Amino acid sequence: MTSPPPDMTWKTADFIYELPEERIAQTPLARRDESRLLHLDRASGAVAHRRFTDLLDWLRPGDILVANDSRVLPARLLARKPTGGRVELLLLERLGERRWRALVGGRRVTQGVQLQLLGPGGDPAPVRATVIAVLDGAQRELTFDRPLQGLLDELGQAPLPPYIHTPLADRERYQTVYARPEGSAAAPTAGLHFTPELLLGLRDRGVLFETVTLHVGLDTFKPVEADVVHDHVIHSEWARITPEAARRINEAKLAGGRVVAVGTTSVRVLETAAWRSAGITGSLQQASLAPPPGYCPWKPVAAIQERTDLFIYPGYAFRVVDVIITNFHLPGSSLMMLVAAFAGLEPVRRAYAEALDAGYRFLSFGDAMLIG
Repeated sequence: MTSPPPDMTWKTADFIYELPEERIAQTPLARRDESRLLHLDRASGAVAHRRFTDLLDWLRPGDILVANDSRVLPARLLARKPTGGRVELLLLERLGERRWRALVGGRRVTQGVQLQLLGPGGDPAPVRATVIAVLDGAQRELTFDRPLQGLLDELGQAPLPPYIHTPLADRERYQTVYARPEGSAAAPTAGLHFTPELLLGLRDRGVLFETVTLHVGLDTFKPVEADVVHDHVIHSEWARITPEAARRINEAKLAGGRVVAVGTTSVRVLETAAWRSAGITGSLQQASLAPPPGYCPWKPVAAIQERTDLFIYPGYAFRVVDVIITNFHLPGSSLMMLVAAFAGLEPVRRAYAEALDAGYRFLSFGDAMLIG
């Protein structure tokens, strides 16, 4: 299906499908790369069923995998109010050395309330937090009486998505094997399938590998509440491509290699960087609606370090990404809209239906999808 022009007629309901709860993977597989891989041919809409390790045969020498190397913070903390009531904190974004934006689960956590952090056994930890501002909904701005660096590994737990109810035995399984800079509240889950052995095997076959950074926020799980997609305000997330990474990506593309984005987060970084290299500044919230004059099918990527609010949904003209490796996404989510923008809504809906019929595992710990 060819996407219609971006005429603001897309409805959020167009991206809803029925996802049985039992199809949501609750635990990771014993081995990361044993996951299944549904291949959706972008040109024909044909679907093939593969294993994730089949990337060794499908990718070509000169292709470049571009993956998000952000590391998930152990950002789920327990605390106690002066009244003795328990509170759960979920750190969302570092605002300063001791200031954080957080989700707070608990009653009457108002401005000025002091919270005593608790250790894994429920004993008081040597750090307190004070609520300095009440933000939207359950969000609060907190200041801690000491920096959390060095304490989170001891006090924090992995912030699993709300649809995962089974405790994670090894929190490293919610990290990619190439994760480096900490800053995410959720994992870039398409990368969870890679093992060091698979990455080395791809390198030996001439496939290049590069990392970019996008610190994933929990807003990635927030449903699109607007009836019309155009009216949705996408969340912004901090993104970076170094000058060296931008040069290597551009060189691979110029040499005829395909840019293979590992996950929707990498797509957002790469496409943001392509807009910036074209001289487009400011918000990209409605970039889908305003292709620049003289649109060219390919734009090089620029080095960036900024918050991106690029919202990609059907009608968007991709500038750099040739192939996407991704997981299966929540119904009606902005992530599913991005995938539909790349492959067409109807082919994606058919592929999702076939995956459900074939017993694929869905969402963060589920199986993978290759679109290209």
